[in-house]
Amino acid sequence: MTAYDQSNVFAKILRGELPSHTVYEDTETLAIMDIMPRADGHVLVIPKTACRNVFDAPTDALHAVALTTQKLARAVKAAFSAEGVTIQQFNEAAGGQVVFHLHVHVMPRFEGVALRPHTGAMEKNEVLASNAEKIREALKKI
Repeated sequence: MTAYDQSNVFAKILRGELPSHTVYEDTETLAIMDIMPRADGHVLVIPKTACRNVFDAPTDALHAVALTTQKLARAVKAAFSAEGVTIQQFNEAAGGQVVFHLHVHVMPRFEGVALRPHTGAMEKNEVLASNAEKIREALKKI
C-alpha cells in the first residue's frame, strides 16, 4: 500500500492552504463543491482523518463519511429539485481514483440527463458559490 501523501489537494484544503467552497463541516468531515463538477451541485465529502482511500481508512472515518454523505445527498437532491443522486467513490488509480485522499462524490441527477464528462475544466467561482449557498440553505431544512 502506498503511503498517504500530505501534499494532496484535499490535505491542503483541510489545512487551509487552498480555498474551497465549503457547504458542510463537522468535527470529522468536510463537504465542498467539486471545482470540476460533472453536474450542477456536485459535492465532495472528505474525512478530516488523513487516509488514502477505503483500504486504509479507520472505521470511524468511514462511518462519519457515510453519515455526511447521506446528509449531503438529501440536501443536494432538495437544493436542485433533483429526481435522484449519484454517489461515487474510487480507490487507487486502477479504480479511477485521481486524488489520493478518501472522498465521495455526490451529484444531483435527472432522468435522461447524462453527467458531464470529466474534462478538467474548472467551473466559474461565482457558479460554485451560488450552488454552495443553495446546498447550505437546503441543509438548514433537513
